[in-house]
Amino acid sequence: MVRAHQLAPKLKALRMGGMLDTLELRLQQAQQGQGGYLEFLESLLEDEITRRDNKALSLRLQRARFEGVRTLADFDFSFNPKIPAPQIRDLARGGYLTAGQSIIICGPVGVGKSHVSQGLGHAACQQGHTVLYLKTSRLLADLGGGHADGTAEARLRRYLLMDLLILDDFGMRAFTEQQTEDLWELIGERRHSLIVVSNRSPQDWYALFPNPVLAESVLDRLINNAHHLVLTGRSYRPLRRPDRPGAGDPLPSDASAAEPGESAGA
Repeated sequence: MVRAHQLAPKLKALRMGGMLDTLELRLQQAQQGQGGYLEFLESLLEDEITRRDNKALSLRLQRARFEGVRTLADFDFSFNPKIPAPQIRDLARGGYLTAGQSIIICGPVGVGKSHVSQGLGHAACQQGHTVLYLKTSRLLADLGGGHADGTAEARLRRYLLMDLLILDDFGMRAFTEQQTEDLWELIGERRHSLIVVSNRSPQDWYALFPNPVLAESVLDRLINNAHHLVLTGRSYRPLRRPDRPGAGDPLPSDASAAEPGESAGA
């Protein structure tokens, strides 16, 4: 009689070693009469599919480079009732990704823009999409470095291939001529979705570009193909001040959920 442990080399050779984690349990269920041969095999295959799906999701989340675990389930929408929760939850279903549309998230400091953007990115990862989150300044610095060492095309291609690219802190300062050209190329050539997060309203972005012709080209493509989320309300930041009353007490769920992932300009 073949023992369960004797199957290990064969399962590993087929790259199905994950079945070993639940094999004993499934054998016990089968021996107790809980299903026939086909049900036993189906249960093992489902276990392996689940393991592979979880591993792939973990890898996508790791490669997305989020600042932490930021999901929409962790975000307390009741803290700022004016935040468009139905619109955000609708976008989280991923229809904009299928359509190749973008999202613009703008609003004052501390209302949870970074958290919402990463929550949408987390949802996209769960749906099987590749995602990358980074500050706009880091993206522009990386593309700028490519011009210096001759790797500009390769670096740009990485950003073009992602199913979802999230640019946080967009428009914190004026862009240079080279940065304007890089953004024009990136936005013009991307065929996938963008999420752009900014403290400024889109109409205020034009003045940040030194070349008004390129500015019009860049922003026309971005703004007119995007869902607009305007987040307003109270900032979570004061809740974390060390001198506030009750500073030693645990933070309410809304503050712990939104604040840690917020950048200085989110």
